[in-house]
Amino acid sequence: MGLIKFALRKPITILVLVAGLFFFGLNAIRSIKIDIFPDLNLPVIYVSHPYGGYTPTQMESYFGKQYVNLLLYVSGVKSIETRNIQGLTLIKLSFYEGTNMAQAAAEVSGYTNRAQAIFPPGTQPPFILRFDASTLPVGQLVLTSPTRSNNELLDLANVYVRSSFTSVPGLVSPAPFGGNTRTVVIKVDPSLLRSHNLTPDQIVTAIRENNLNSPAGNVRIGDLNYLTPANTSMKKVADFGDIPLYKNGIQTVFLHDVATVEDGADITSSYALVNGKRSVYLPITKSADASTWEVVQNLKKAIPRFQSLLPEDVKLSYVFDQSTYVINAVKSLAEEGAIGAILTGLMVLLFLGDRRGALIVILTIPACIVSGILFLSLFKQTINIMTLSGLSLAIGILVDESTVTIENIHQHFAMGKPKALAIWDACKEIAFPKLLILFCILAVFAPAFTMKGIPGALFLPLALAIGFSMITSYFLAQTFVPIMANWLMKNDHEKKDFARDDIQDEHAAKEEAAKHALEDHGKGETRFDRFRHRFMGWMDSMLAKRKWIVSIYVLAATGLAVLLFVSIGRDVLPKVDSGTFQVRLRSPDGTRLERTEAMTVQALQILRKMVGKENVAVTSAFVGTHPSQFSTSPIYLFMAGPQEAVIQAALSEEYDGSLDDLKEQFRHEIKKAMPNVRVSFEPIDLTDKILSQGSPTPVEVAITSKNKKQNVVYAYKILRKLNQIKYMRDVQIGQSFKYPAININIDRTRAAQLGVGVSDISRSLIASTSSSRFTEKNVWLDEKVGLSYNVQVQVPEYQMQSVNDIKEIPVMANQRRPVLSDVASIKMDTTYGENDNIGAIPTLSVTANLHKKDLGTAIDDVNEVIKSLGELPRGLTIEPRGLGQTLGDTLGSLQTGLLVAIIVIFLMLTANFQSFKVSFVVLSTVPAVILGSLLLVWATGATLNLQSYMGMIMAVGVAISNSVLLITNAEELRMINGDALKSARESVALRLRPILMTSLAMIVGMIPMASGLGEGGDQTSPLGRAVIGGLLFSTFASLLILPLVFAWVQGNTTTQSVSLDPEDEESKFFVPLHHSKNEA
Repeated sequence: MGLIKFALRKPITILVLVAGLFFFGLNAIRSIKIDIFPDLNLPVIYVSHPYGGYTPTQMESYFGKQYVNLLLYVSGVKSIETRNIQGLTLIKLSFYEGTNMAQAAAEVSGYTNRAQAIFPPGTQPPFILRFDASTLPVGQLVLTSPTRSNNELLDLANVYVRSSFTSVPGLVSPAPFGGNTRTVVIKVDPSLLRSHNLTPDQIVTAIRENNLNSPAGNVRIGDLNYLTPANTSMKKVADFGDIPLYKNGIQTVFLHDVATVEDGADITSSYALVNGKRSVYLPITKSADASTWEVVQNLKKAIPRFQSLLPEDVKLSYVFDQSTYVINAVKSLAEEGAIGAILTGLMVLLFLGDRRGALIVILTIPACIVSGILFLSLFKQTINIMTLSGLSLAIGILVDESTVTIENIHQHFAMGKPKALAIWDACKEIAFPKLLILFCILAVFAPAFTMKGIPGALFLPLALAIGFSMITSYFLAQTFVPIMANWLMKNDHEKKDFARDDIQDEHAAKEEAAKHALEDHGKGETRFDRFRHRFMGWMDSMLAKRKWIVSIYVLAATGLAVLLFVSIGRDVLPKVDSGTFQVRLRSPDGTRLERTEAMTVQALQILRKMVGKENVAVTSAFVGTHPSQFSTSPIYLFMAGPQEAVIQAALSEEYDGSLDDLKEQFRHEIKKAMPNVRVSFEPIDLTDKILSQGSPTPVEVAITSKNKKQNVVYAYKILRKLNQIKYMRDVQIGQSFKYPAININIDRTRAAQLGVGVSDISRSLIASTSSSRFTEKNVWLDEKVGLSYNVQVQVPEYQMQSVNDIKEIPVMANQRRPVLSDVASIKMDTTYGENDNIGAIPTLSVTANLHKKDLGTAIDDVNEVIKSLGELPRGLTIEPRGLGQTLGDTLGSLQTGLLVAIIVIFLMLTANFQSFKVSFVVLSTVPAVILGSLLLVWATGATLNLQSYMGMIMAVGVAISNSVLLITNAEELRMINGDALKSARESVALRLRPILMTSLAMIVGMIPMASGLGEGGDQTSPLGRAVIGGLLFSTFASLLILPLVFAWVQGNTTTQSVSLDPEDEESKFFVPLHHSKNEA
């Protein structure tokens, strides 16, 4: 009340404060970061370590398990997962929440440096990356050219484009995808080597001895200091061909006699395809403290400048822009806010017929939203999908405080009071109930501060957005609304002879208000007055049967709510048809890169044929594995071998087909055209990628034991059982364990007899089947561009196409024999193409997608499949991972949060009313709220997810606020007249209009969100539907059931105060003070 008095006495001060809120709020809107996700504080660090040429088993043994042993000493480590493929070990370290990640990263760096001492010679340091939401790409910067090769495009991307990213604040990027680094390639001819009795290793040695990177010295002659550079390094690429190998009689054999020298590129291990053509692209990421929206917008502005650095035939474009998601959500918020404000104003106008009162209510909405953003900025929050959901939800409830105030002012106008007095009495009367209502709404979001992990990181910003807006709404209702009501509203009921003595005290005022609400106003009766009289007739008949009706209500509402709860599907977030998808295609293990590329091109043709060329906006594909020198790339996109390809596709806005149906058709067409190719759709939206925590599909089952063969056996058992579930799609084992191999078994005794060492055989074999750069580092400096490039010896792939070619590799210098077959046996076999471990224990994963089914049902069925396997062998564990774990954590936290919120509200109400029974009465509408939310969610085909739970929690808060409004009035009347039945009846008559107004205003305000018609509407529509369903049922329960519960529960309750204070006159323990005779 002091706040109201201050506002009425100093109205200009309040206007200045409101203007200040707008000023600083608008500045905050301009400066606040716009991002897709809040800071999720994901405690994950990746270590990527390449070592070219090593098999998966070698990478696992030499690197993976060695890292595990050392990294266990890092503080806070929760789990260590390793993936080992040819030439790469990728380690994912997960930490317990609350771990100091800066310290953890420093410790990881220290232990990886320590590990260098036990790694094979020539090992380069690993790349270490802290993983969070900002790590994932928010788009792709594509370079295309009709005339240039991918290798040239990669060089241009690295030298000119990527190096210019420093001019765009917050912009970072890994190495380009799709090309190979420029390399001096020495392609030896095996037949020419044999004719000159040379081995590939001799070529490597000759290059090492003739292309040296030696420093220049200094010579001081006279007064000058001379540098002494020598041409120990080749000046031009062609000069390598003139390296002398040896003198054959009178003729010297040069390198160009047995090999060709090319200014080319490293061995091709991958291709990037944009719209079906080979290209190069840069995944665009941002620094952790940068705004996604600002980074992308600044990048788009900088593209013309980057383009000017490139040749005219190279085109630069930005595709798969993820930032549009959040800006579309901002636009939707503005549109929904405007529509909601207008509809809310119309509701006030409909009930009160007061245009000026409706205007006052509408004015409070932008003030609350702007101030909410201001406080979000002050608390280091961002505009993201969760704070936007909170602000969108707040729009519907912001009007609650102002609407109740305006309605109560009208009630006091109807008593004939002067305008200023009516406004003062109206605001004073509901000041404490409104404060209690605010606390109730804030209480439902209090569990956000105790939630952990991803659920807590997502829920807290939403709770803060609502909380800040609601607190502002309360203060505006107590200050700004009464001021504007004094200035704008008219009182047509004022009695000229009205005096303040007409109503002596507060009790009399309440009885007078109740009497006015129930009495017949004759010709002056409004439509609402007539509706209220009819409603009170229904109420009287229900009050007579209150015990039966309340019992039926409790049983029916609780039973139906439980039935719906177990029937509705469960997801982490609503399913969104974004018009984009990502699919991984797997050819048979070991398929060579060129065949996989052709398969990918065919798949793209199938897609265009299915939807029409005009409906495909852009496609991007990556085929094969990342070059070993780009160690960060596998963190962003992991590829297990040359048999894999990943396609990303964006459909045009004109395409109106269902994405689920398109995926199903694509599966069918791929299987029909390429039966050996496996298809697996993967998350493309950042939302799904982050929540899945690295899992490629919604369903992932991990089989872990130290026995790899046992893992395979159980993986196939699970595979067969999951294939029997009708809605499961793309069921497959994620790792390759039948990768083709040619095992070369060296006979050391035979080799020693022939004078050949194992090292000689190894170096010749590597140079013939791979590249000498893995065994002999050599670089060449291009003085024109000032950059150095690798020099490597290799046999052209087309000259090594059969086992016989391998057998004929020479292994002894200056001798035609022996060849490899003389000192080794060669056998066709299979091996592991990928070795994955959890800790040091091998693991396999079975993955699956879902077709038109919720994740919760799928996880339940997966658990049943695991149970059906019976007792597992000792040491074998089988468990769901990925999005299923996130689902359990999220919904579990929300369910616990809702229960905690109800308990907190119950305790708070008990403290306020000094009665457990009254608190129970207030909460009696909760079953109706939950039933209504679940019913509308079920009826609209939505699922129980983070958004629908938010809506349900919000509906509980608003419903309790309506209950507080009614029960506070009813209890005060009961304390006056001692009759619970009469008090229940009078309080309904008195609060019928404000409850209908606030509930319908919020329902109408939530209609734009619930419709899901705006940009990104699929993401937030379940929230709006849950709120509308909960409020519809809670409104009926508040007006029809709540008075019955009150009359029943409080029927025989005493009006005596519970006070134990003997000096309290209202206490039954009150002891009057007796004065002595002398004092008398």
